[in-house]
Amino acid sequence: MPSPVGHALAGLALHAIAARDHQDFWDARRLALVVCAAGAPDLDLLWQWVDGHNHHQAQSHGVGSALLAGLLVAGAARLAGTLRWQRLGLACGAAWLSHVVLDFLNADASLPIGLMALWPFDAGYYKSQWPVLLAIDRTGSWAALGDNALAVAWECVLLGPLVAAAVRRWHRRCVLVGSS
Repeated sequence: MPSPVGHALAGLALHAIAARDHQDFWDARRLALVVCAAGAPDLDLLWQWVDGHNHHQAQSHGVGSALLAGLLVAGAARLAGTLRWQRLGLACGAAWLSHVVLDFLNADASLPIGLMALWPFDAGYYKSQWPVLLAIDRTGSWAALGDNALAVAWECVLLGPLVAAAVRRWHRRCVLVGSS
């Protein structure tokens, strides 16, 4: 699984892509919601503490959960009277789905190998044959600290330019429509 840093970078990029204007882009609540949605599937790690079973990379890591998350955010935002609630729901669903994609593309060494990416349509575990991201050791040992730091640095190298491109695209779009 990628680090929270990698998932947050993907969330930042999607926030910039979904922001329509300066008000959306600089809205800290929208930003926090989209970035949190990008990391939210890993909350399934908490259930292991509750019942002792490994639920990681199961249903919360599927396209169905991403769709459900987007719909729930859109519905709550609409009820709250949020402007552009559809765009916010779409951004949060896409951020959740980005988590699935990044986990699919990482070098997984923890059982079960892979994730239930197509849940609820298929309960199988899927993993890329060509991982792009390095594995994060979840043991918390000092020995893994250097490997985890290298994995985070690699995520920044790969995803940092994506964030920069998304922000640049947003800025150009704002300049073109005259809202900057």
